[in-house]
Amino acid sequence: MTLPALLRAAHRTYGSAIRSSLAEVGCDDVPRNGSFVIGAIARGGSPLGVIIKELGVSKQAAGQLVDTLVLRGYLERSPDPVDRRRMTVALTERGRLAAAAVREAVRGVDARVIERVGADSLARTRATLAALIDVGSDQPDSRTGSLRFS
Repeated sequence: MTLPALLRAAHRTYGSAIRSSLAEVGCDDVPRNGSFVIGAIARGGSPLGVIIKELGVSKQAAGQLVDTLVLRGYLERSPDPVDRRRMTVALTERGRLAAAAVREAVRGVDARVIERVGADSLARTRATLAALIDVGSDQPDSRTGSLRFS
């Protein structure tokens, strides 16, 4: 199989595990890409703007996704304490429950992979995928035709 086909199938494996885990805890209404946003906010390493940019969706689609996550009780908005013109988002209790379910699903898939190929192979796979992402940062951005550098 080609690498793109393998990546697509691997994405489905993680996606199925995540959807199943979310359903088990009563969070089966998380929208598409919602688990990515919830997980990234839970890790706390990136501002919402960066998270949305990594999704590669339009500002309108990102806004709709955040609105849906707020309406369904996963996120809450509040004024930024430093700049009252801006809003911040944070996980609600339901959002933290969903984030934990996502984290457990990913750990479960990772554990099953480690059983098959070992921890070193999984670490090498992560390193290879990180290199692939880095190569992609040197490719022309299909939306602008310019090079992207991270």
